[in-house]
Amino acid sequence: MPRLSPVQRLLRELVARPSINPTFLEDRPDLTGEERVAGFLEGLARAEGIEVRRQSVLPGRKNLIARLKPVGKTRHTVMLTPHLDVVPAPEKDFRPKIKDGKMYGRGTCDTKGSVAAFFSAFLELAGKGNRPRETEILFVGLVDEEFGQAGSRTLAQKGPKGDLAIAGEPTGLQVVTAHKGNLWLQLKTKGKSAHGSTPHHGKNAISAITPILDFLFNDYPKFLESKTHPLLGSPSVSVGKIRGGSQPNVVPDGCIIDLDRRTIPGETEASVKKELTQAFKVRGISLPEFSKSRSVPCLPLDTDPDLPFCQLFLRAANRRKPKGVPYFTDASPIATGGTPALVFGPGNIAQAHSTDEWVEIEQVDRAYSIVLKFLNSLP
Repeated sequence: MPRLSPVQRLLRELVARPSINPTFLEDRPDLTGEERVAGFLEGLARAEGIEVRRQSVLPGRKNLIARLKPVGKTRHTVMLTPHLDVVPAPEKDFRPKIKDGKMYGRGTCDTKGSVAAFFSAFLELAGKGNRPRETEILFVGLVDEEFGQAGSRTLAQKGPKGDLAIAGEPTGLQVVTAHKGNLWLQLKTKGKSAHGSTPHHGKNAISAITPILDFLFNDYPKFLESKTHPLLGSPSVSVGKIRGGSQPNVVPDGCIIDLDRRTIPGETEASVKKELTQAFKVRGISLPEFSKSRSVPCLPLDTDPDLPFCQLFLRAANRRKPKGVPYFTDASPIATGGTPALVFGPGNIAQAHSTDEWVEIEQVDRAYSIVLKFLNSLP
């Protein structure tokens, strides 16, 4: 067993505490819920004399909020906001293993590597007493990022708010100020059922959706290429699900397709629906029924990198320019609530949710050093 740094040891402890989002696995209370992780972190914080409270989010699930007060009057607030839940995995994946400089196990990359790095820097600052003069620092362990982002949405609605929040996600230590939004749309065509031997007596809903699919796979992606964002590029669309009909000898009276439409800043649900409706009309395609298949808004993130606290973090990370990413994070709901947000953390997004999830342990240490450097630079 290689000798581990304190940050790496904390990561091992976190991974060994299963915290699968209970929405995905309702019948395994021994593996689900963020409370094992939140309670463990709370104990470590209280042992250092840190003020801790909980914020109710969902039944039995609460955000963890730990607070370091500044030396003087609070004029600014910075929040470290990684999430504590993970996606489902076999029980064996919660026994972390280290090999070739990597720690394997569910959550190592997404996103307990960030939790370990952020919380370790937070504790280090508290233990040495080198607190900022006028900036309070909050560590906020969020619940439910992997499903509906209820933790970050509650934080955005109820506060506290701040000058900057840093959402922990595997960015390869890049500083991310922009990411795409995520709009799930259902498009439904209606037909008329009939016996398969006399299809002319019916109206095939699958046939009605065929020109829509042709447009979505061919002309629409080309149109989306005409829209660009300097960090995110163009929006995208993916047809992820289709269902229609009941059996081969019945003309289907309904067909539904589910779209994943990734949006860039400036696009909204209303603008996307209008865009599709106009395109269908121009092409003479009968309009389908539109409905959302996700009840919460997942808007794009576009934080101004020139904000003073953003600049402080970029300097701490030794990055001249920020990056953009195509995936959605807790940073968006937090920013929508009025707190500018960045995304940062160790690991590669390609490892998130993977069968053999892992993170380079040296990168976890580097993330800790960057966050600690940032915290020490706060006014």
